[in-house]
Amino acid sequence: MAHVISTAQSSHSLTARIRATVDGLIDSWAKAREFQRTYNELDALSEHELSDIGVRRSDIADIARQHVYG
Repeated sequence: MAHVISTAQSSHSLTARIRATVDGLIDSWAKAREFQRTYNELDALSEHELSDIGVRRSDIADIARQHVYG
């Protein structure tokens, strides 16, 4: 039985995996920035403003996480 290894397809597969990894990193960084932006905006609100929108200060991280990661 003979085995054939195609180097052209292997390099394409490696390139595709590297690109997918880079795309994943970019997406992760964007989500981390969005989480931090959301967290900072909510954290900057006063207790009165948070109360007006029905948010407790202790819930800010959970709300930001839900907003970004679903």
